[in-house]
Amino acid sequence: MALTLVKETGAGLVDANSYANVDDGNAYHDGHLYASAWTGASDDQKAVALVMASRLIDAEVRFNGTRSKNVQGLQWPRVLCPERDSLHSPLNALLPIPSAFVPADQVAKAVVQATCEMARELLLTDRTAAPRGEGLRFENTGGNQIGYDKTDRRPVLSRVTQAMLAKYGAQISAKSGEVKLTRA
Repeated sequence: MALTLVKETGAGLVDANSYANVDDGNAYHDGHLYASAWTGASDDQKAVALVMASRLIDAEVRFNGTRSKNVQGLQWPRVLCPERDSLHSPLNALLPIPSAFVPADQVAKAVVQATCEMARELLLTDRTAAPRGEGLRFENTGGNQIGYDKTDRRPVLSRVTQAMLAKYGAQISAKSGEVKLTRA
């Protein structure tokens, strides 16, 4: 059965499975210097990549504010998510409470663009696969030894995608929210 991409329009659709559609991706990649993975893919491959990118974004980012509806399929649209780019003066940037929020019936443009960027990354490589040498310190093959560093891992979301989403939320990590408590 073929995938049916359902783009979130800002209405809080129950069956939405992507923040962007193929037309959004094509428009985004028109201005991308390294778009060949996207432009070389079929429309079906692009749709699957956009749906997977949306899933990964929702799994990897804790967005500010709250979901607009309890039954919506994705994390966006959101209520009370600060729109840092809409602050009206430099003084507002210093205030602890932002003066503007992303409208509760919209998906932030950066979220759509980040979805397109991440979809291109997924067309290049499987960023969800276990890294080579997982669980090993060294691998001996035919007289050669390869060493692995557990801390040197490619993130699931590309660094560009993370940067695009940073103003709307924080990356969820294994240690997110972890605080070491000690008693005196």
